[in-house]
Amino acid sequence: MKDDIFYMKEALLLADLAAEEGEVPVGAIVVCDGEIVGRGRNRREKDKNALAHAEIEAINEACKTLGGWRLWKCDLYVTLEPCPMCTGAIINSRIRRLVYGADDKKAGSAGSVVNLFDLPYNHKPEIVIGVMKDECSEILTSFFKKLRNRK
Repeated sequence: MKDDIFYMKEALLLADLAAEEGEVPVGAIVVCDGEIVGRGRNRREKDKNALAHAEIEAINEACKTLGGWRLWKCDLYVTLEPCPMCTGAIINSRIRRLVYGADDKKAGSAGSVVNLFDLPYNHKPEIVIGVMKDECSEILTSFFKKLRNRK
């Protein structure tokens, strides 16, 4: 659990950076053998790309860093429960372990709306839910509150 908190704090730093850039504050990191091999943050607005999610960016960087698409020795830390697209990327990249902070009641696909890992896909990661949940939820709540107050 101590390591999970350390790595989630790293993901939160990326979420903070996304928020500073006007993006929904989601951050993700991929860890392999205790080393961060991929980092990502939400960049959908900046990149004008629906695929620019934190998890996709972190997985992409990890694949490049490690020189392969199979991330079976890697753990993914993300501040918000993954959506269907990112859940699919986790399955397809063979991520060993998913650790996330805040639930996503609108698009969460690791249990909140649906659990795609319950379907008979060829890979099922270990899932750890709620690491630094309050901090991960607060950054999102604060971001959307500021956004509403601007209007």
